[in-house]
Amino acid sequence: MARTKKTLGEAVSKEIQSNFNLDAFKTKKGLKSNIKFKDQEWIPLSQAFQDVTSIPGIPMGHIVLLRGHSDTGKTTALLEAAVSAQKRNILPVFIITEMKWSWDHAKMMGMDIKEVIDEDTGEVVNFEGNFIYIDRETINSIEDVAGFILDLVDEQKKGNLPYDLLFLWDSIGSVPCEMSIKSNKNNNEWNAGAMSTQFGNSVNQKITLSRKESSPYTNTLVCINKVWTLKAESPMGKPKLMNKGGYAMWFDSTFVVTFGNVMSAGTSKIKAIKDGKQVEFAKRVNVQIDKNHINGVTTRGKLVMTPHGFINDSDRELKDYKDARKEDWAKILGGGDFRVVEEDQAYTDISSFGEEPQ
Repeated sequence: MARTKKTLGEAVSKEIQSNFNLDAFKTKKGLKSNIKFKDQEWIPLSQAFQDVTSIPGIPMGHIVLLRGHSDTGKTTALLEAAVSAQKRNILPVFIITEMKWSWDHAKMMGMDIKEVIDEDTGEVVNFEGNFIYIDRETINSIEDVAGFILDLVDEQKKGNLPYDLLFLWDSIGSVPCEMSIKSNKNNNEWNAGAMSTQFGNSVNQKITLSRKESSPYTNTLVCINKVWTLKAESPMGKPKLMNKGGYAMWFDSTFVVTFGNVMSAGTSKIKAIKDGKQVEFAKRVNVQIDKNHINGVTTRGKLVMTPHGFINDSDRELKDYKDARKEDWAKILGGGDFRVVEEDQAYTDISSFGEEPQ
């Protein structure tokens, strides 16, 4: 009897469905909008980065994290993205809250930057070009960063900023939230909560929605994420690399690149030396694709980081780079008869903590 009822119910349901117009229902409820996403495009990074990672560069329309300890290649990757964006008429938007920025380094990497010269003194008084730059002079909190990004996206929507935008934030973990500022206490839980509210629930959604075909522009957010090392939970356990500012950005990101190691920067220095003077012209660094929801490729390898960008870790490319720069180094060292040395892997120990340091 139960089987007969079930069969009858199925028959009734099938009859109702056969007379039901799903397209009409979608139209009535406003569910017929374009749901197609754009074909995936990339902002290319250097050929060396592509060779080592098997990844073209920065995926457009996504949240991207570049994380690692200090001086491991994060800024190099960020600047390579900015240079590549300029060449493709994508507007780089620098949000510099860590204040380690160098215009000389940006120009050395290939950024198209115009110096503004004071006619009376001949001094450089400003820099202009196809980019937007903002720093701690006006941005002092997590809320400020989010508000600035949302304002530019709004101006873009109004037609006042007709570019695809590449937001480049250096760095997560370098500014507190408003509550921490007002209380004069840098509270990690408050900061993480602000990142979740301001970015996880707002900015990040605006960025990823630009991937839809209905959006006339495609916006991308690349963030350098400061890190810290969590102590092993047991004698047999291993320390873990943790992100400053909580994990809202990790969860929302679709692409994460880690530079260096967990307990050390994981770099080895390459130097030109003469008579006690030395020029550090490159570092060998580990790089790993930790998260990739674009095409699933996760890789690890080694790159050589130079002031001009990444090169492959090969004798030929190192020699070519040395030959191209040897005259500059000779001027600094006082002659061309210098020697090139490479330090052993620099395992400078980095302190580990039981909880995120303030």
